[in-house]
Amino acid sequence: MNALNGNELVRRGRALLARHLINPGLDLQLLVALLLLSATGLTVLYSASGGNLTLVGNQALRLALGFAAMLVLARVPPNVFRIWTPWFYGGTLLLLVIVIELGEGRGANRWLDLKFVRFQPSELAKIALPMMVAWFLSRRVLPPDWRTLAMAGFWIVIPALLIAKQPDLGTALLVAASGVFVVFLAGLAWWRIGLIVGVAAAIAPFAWEHLHEYQRNRLRMFIDPEADPLGNGWNIIQAKIAVGSGGVFGKGILESTQSRLDFLPEHTTDFIFAVFSEEFGLVGVSLVVLLYLFIVARGLMIAVNARDTYQRLLAGSISMTLFVYVVVNGGMVSGLLPVVGVPMPLISYGGTSAVSLLVAFGVLMSIHAHRRLAG
Repeated sequence: MNALNGNELVRRGRALLARHLINPGLDLQLLVALLLLSATGLTVLYSASGGNLTLVGNQALRLALGFAAMLVLARVPPNVFRIWTPWFYGGTLLLLVIVIELGEGRGANRWLDLKFVRFQPSELAKIALPMMVAWFLSRRVLPPDWRTLAMAGFWIVIPALLIAKQPDLGTALLVAASGVFVVFLAGLAWWRIGLIVGVAAAIAPFAWEHLHEYQRNRLRMFIDPEADPLGNGWNIIQAKIAVGSGGVFGKGILESTQSRLDFLPEHTTDFIFAVFSEEFGLVGVSLVVLLYLFIVARGLMIAVNARDTYQRLLAGSISMTLFVYVVVNGGMVSGLLPVVGVPMPLISYGGTSAVSLLVAFGVLMSIHAHRRLAG
C-alpha cells in the first residue's frame, strides 16, 4: 500500500514538474513564430555586422533574457497586471522625466545608465501606455463618449510629450499609437474617428513650426531625397539601392555590398531590413512579412478569446502595435515613409527593444493562458 502511495506521489510529482516546465497554456504556434523571427534576426545581424560574433552573442543573450521573461510572465494571471497597471504607468512616467535631465545619447537624452544596466525608458512606455488606457477604459461604459475620450487622450499625451521632449518624435508618435489602438478597439464610432482625424490634419501646419530642423529635413527628404543626395537624402537613397539590388532571390548571406562597403548607415539597427532585402530578395522579404502577419493574427485571435474588456483591449493593442512598427520600418527602408528611428522588431540590433517586445508578448501569452474557454 505504501509502495503504491509512493509510486502515485512520484507520478504526480512528475506531472506537476512537466506542467511547470511546459506550460499547456502557452500559444505554441506564436512561440515558434517568435523564435523563428529571432533566429532570422540573428542571422541577418551576423551578415550585416560582417560576421561580428560578439555583437551577435550580445543580441542572443538579450533575446534569451526576453524569452525567459516572456515565459515567466505567461504564468502570471492577467488580473495581477491589471492591479499593478497604474503603478507601472506612474513609474514609467517618472523614468521618462528623469531621462530628460540625466539621460544620454547621440544628440538626445534617451538612455538611462544605471551602471549595471543601460536602457531606454521609452521602451517601457510601449507597454505601460496601452496597459493604462486599457485599464482606464475597462472601468468605463463603452463605446467611449467625449468625456471618456478626453481622459484617455490625457493618459496618451503625457508619455508621448515626454518622449518627444528627449527629442524622439518618431517613438513618441508610435507610443501614442499603441494607446490610440486601445481606444479604437473600445468601439469608437467612425464619425468620431473622422472628426478627430480632421482636427489633427487641421493643426498639422501649426505643428510644423514646432518641429526641430532635423525633423523637418526628414520630411523634406521623404518627398525629394535627390535634392540632397550626399547629405540628408543619403540614408533613403542607399536603403532603396539595397532593397532594389536584392532582386527576387537576393545576393546571398554576407553578400550585401551596401553594408560591407559601409554605404548604408545604421545597417545593424534601423536599416538592417534593407540588408536583409539585399541578401534574401523578394522571396525572403515575403516570407518574413508573412511571419509577422501570422504573429499579428495570432495576437488578434487571443484578443477575441480574452476573458474581459481589459485583456481584450490590451491584447489587441499589443498585436496592432507590432504591425505598425513593421509597416513603419519597412516603409522607411523602402522610401515609402519618412526616416524615423524605429527598429524592425526582433531583427534590428537592440537589447531594450527586443526585451520590451518579448515582455509584451509575455503579457499576451498570459491572456491566452487564462482565455475564455468554450463550455
